[in-house]
Amino acid sequence: MTIRILVVGGGGREHAILASLQRNSDADLYAVMPRKNPGMSGHCRDILLEKETHIDEIAAFARKKAIDYAIIGPEAPLEAGVVDRLESEGIPCMGPTMAAARLETDKAFCREMMDAHGIAGCPRYRVFHAADDAVRFLESHEGDLAIKPIGLTGGKGVRIMGEHVDRKGAIEYIRTLRSGIVLEDRLIGEEFTLQAFTDGTHLVPMPLVQDHKRAYDGDEGPNTGGMGSYSMPDHGLPFVTDADRKTALGIMKSAVAAMEEAGTPYRGILYGQFMNTREGPMVIEFNARFGDPEAMNVLSLLEADLSTIIEKGIEGSLTQKDVRFEKNATVCKYLVPEGYPESPLTGSPVVAGEYDPALLYYANVEEKDGTLYTQSSRTMAFVGMGKTLREAEGIAERAASQVKGRVRHRRDIGTEALLRKRIDHMKELR
Repeated sequence: MTIRILVVGGGGREHAILASLQRNSDADLYAVMPRKNPGMSGHCRDILLEKETHIDEIAAFARKKAIDYAIIGPEAPLEAGVVDRLESEGIPCMGPTMAAARLETDKAFCREMMDAHGIAGCPRYRVFHAADDAVRFLESHEGDLAIKPIGLTGGKGVRIMGEHVDRKGAIEYIRTLRSGIVLEDRLIGEEFTLQAFTDGTHLVPMPLVQDHKRAYDGDEGPNTGGMGSYSMPDHGLPFVTDADRKTALGIMKSAVAAMEEAGTPYRGILYGQFMNTREGPMVIEFNARFGDPEAMNVLSLLEADLSTIIEKGIEGSLTQKDVRFEKNATVCKYLVPEGYPESPLTGSPVVAGEYDPALLYYANVEEKDGTLYTQSSRTMAFVGMGKTLREAEGIAERAASQVKGRVRHRRDIGTEALLRKRIDHMKELR
C-alpha cells in the first residue's frame, strides 16, 4: 500500500529529506514551502506554497491530500506547533511537539532541564530576563562568556567573547537583546555534531559530522547558518574518541529520558552540537530537527528506507537494525550569494554547470523562466561522496567551482589541511 508523506520546509535540508524518501521508497510525496524549490517541486505529487508557520493552512492541505505521515524540516514550524496541530487531525509526525521542541527553541529551558536532571555536559550558565542584569554579571565576571538569545535566531545569534566580540562588544550586543539572555562559560575545543533518530525511548545515532559556521576560508568572518560540513568513512571523526562519542550519545539519551519523565516525550530527530573539550564533550545546544547542512551529509549516505524509519519512529518500535548508512566519506559545500551573510546579493542569476557525480541540493534559490536567481540566504549545496575524505572533497569542490554567477563558497571545507588543524588543536588540549 502506497503511503503519503508530507515534508514541511523548502530548503537544502528538506531537499535532502525528499531525495532520500524518493530514493528508498514508493511513497507519494507532498511538500509545504514558502517558495518553490526547483529541486523538490518536480518530485512531489503536489506542493503548497505557504509559510511553514501557517499551521492552519498546512493542516488543511494535509487533510485534503489524506497525508499518512509528516516530517518537519525547520525549527520555526515546530515552535509554532505544527506537530501538535497535525497530530490533533490524526496525522502523526516525525518531529517533536511544541513543548518538546523547547529543547531547541528555548535555550533557558534546555539548560535548566539539563541542570535539574543532572545531565552531563552542561556548562556553567546564568539566565537573565533584563539586559542590565546580564551586563552587570558580565562586568563582574573575569572569564570569557558565550552570549545567547533565549529564542530562535537561525543559527546566527550567538556571540562568543574572544572569538566574535571583546568585552565592550559583548556588552553592546547584550543591550541589543534587551531581555531573554543566557550567559555561559566559553567552551574551548573542537565542535562536532551527533544526530539521532528517536521514537521517544530509543535513539539510533547517525554518522558524526563537523559543520563550519564561519563565512570565509580559515574560519574567518561572521557566523552563518553553515557553509558546509564533512563526515568520515568510518562515521567517526579523528579528534573524537570512541569514549567521547559514547558520552555524547549518553547525554542525548538522558535528555530524551528527561523529556519523557516530564510528560513531554520527544520524538523525531535530535541534533546534538557538542564541543569536545579537554574534559570531554559539552553541549553547545540541542536542535529539534536535522541540521542544515549536516542533513545532506547523513541522508546522502542513508541506505535504509527513510519512510520505514519514520513509521517505526512514530510507532515507538525503532531499532538499530532499521537504520543503515554507507561507509563513505562526505563533503558538503554551500554556494552563497556575494555579501552573505550581512548583505547578500539577491536576484542575481546563477548556473549550476556540470556537477556529476556530486549530489546537488537546492536551497534559497528562485527559478524564473528556466533561470535560477539568488535570494537572501544560502543558494545551493553540493555533496561529494567517496571512499576517502580527499576523494569526497575533490568531487564537491569540482562541482562547486563549476557554478557561474555572483556566488562564492568555502574552498577549505573537507580538505586534509583543515582536518589536520582540528586534530592538532585537540592534541594540544589533551
